[in-house]
Amino acid sequence: MFVRRIAVVGTGYVGLTTGACLASLGHRVVCADVDEVKIARLRAGRVGILEPGLAELVAEGLAAGRLEFVLGARNAVFDSEVMFLCVPTPMGVDGAANLAAVESVVAEVGELLPQGCVVVNKSTVPVGTAARVGSLLNRPDVAVVSNPEFLREGSAVADFLNPDRIVVGCDAQDAAERVAALYAKLGAPTVLTDAASAEMVKYAANCFLAMKLSYVNAVAELCERLGANVIDVTEGMGYDRRIGASFLQPGPGWGGSCLPKDTHALSQVAGSVGFDFPLLQATIDTNARQRHRVVQKVREAVGGSLAGARVGLLGLTFKAGTDDLRDSPALAVADLLREQGARLTAFDPGVREGLSDVTVVTDPYEVARGADAIVLLTEWPEFRSLDWNRVTELMAGDTIVDTRNHLDRDALDRAGLCWRGVGVSGSPRLDAVREVVS
Repeated sequence: MFVRRIAVVGTGYVGLTTGACLASLGHRVVCADVDEVKIARLRAGRVGILEPGLAELVAEGLAAGRLEFVLGARNAVFDSEVMFLCVPTPMGVDGAANLAAVESVVAEVGELLPQGCVVVNKSTVPVGTAARVGSLLNRPDVAVVSNPEFLREGSAVADFLNPDRIVVGCDAQDAAERVAALYAKLGAPTVLTDAASAEMVKYAANCFLAMKLSYVNAVAELCERLGANVIDVTEGMGYDRRIGASFLQPGPGWGGSCLPKDTHALSQVAGSVGFDFPLLQATIDTNARQRHRVVQKVREAVGGSLAGARVGLLGLTFKAGTDDLRDSPALAVADLLREQGARLTAFDPGVREGLSDVTVVTDPYEVARGADAIVLLTEWPEFRSLDWNRVTELMAGDTIVDTRNHLDRDALDRAGLCWRGVGVSGSPRLDAVREVVS
């Protein structure tokens, strides 16, 4: 494999993971950021992101001399063969992706890129962005490639080094092949296509996953009304290879740094070309409805009114294994509870700083103290092993609203607690029957 000189602009989840992993594959990588404090921290090998394996890869790359951190994009690109754009593309007020950071970097380094350098859009960007970047660069010798990332927070390193597929899009075949070759050691299926199609892959994939989650939450509500059990229903669905078991878990709604902005961005893009996409809009609307359904469950648990009720929250991050609060459904539910007068106390293993209008504690049992109800919002494994007898003693009420169907219902029953899940009726699970027939 040829060793390439790579610049990575942006050291967030995507940029830092990309830089550290490419360095682990043997390339020479220079990562740039505008945050002077972050760069100093990374130079010292301190990673401020909760991501398994990432700190070790950064330390390994620094020690081997294959990974470097510099302040400012212009200090990273002077001898690069490939430059990755890994800067934020947040959702704007109209739902469209905000490309200000991408355009700023392009303007800063456009004239500094070496002859024949390849610019790679790793950030999630709307269809047509590669062409726009090429126009802004105005460098016929510099190709622009779309190479979307498919990294899940909490398993980003594993996802990068063990990818389901690698997608590379460019109208110049040789440039696409050069970028694909960076990943040769991984041996993953590679899709070589045009830039617009590669950009569309990321949006199409994420919006499909959002639809799947909204669908299963709707099925869960129907199960409650019909007396069915969504846990068993999704188990039966998941064995179908055409469907698969992933993204079939009901919850308080989907969130995080990708799905909300990508669904809105694709909806906006569809509207810009006169395409009506009701299925996507229904996905977004169903997700908003799910958060209100959770609040309704909590309201019922405390007697019909949340005014003055003490509610404990287990989990604040958008998923377990990360410290990311961006567009967290847990925070969305917390906001709705607070708006209806609830007093909130929360614990999350990944969150140590306080939040406005939510008291964040460092002991999960403090969430239970005097609580009229407890709501599990994030599926941290350690929540399953809490001492529920102690929780019972500390609570004023007796109901646990488990929005992830994550807890051991029998353990809560033995402790005298009332478990309320999502998509599950009040009747006992038929676990004994399942054990016999299996």
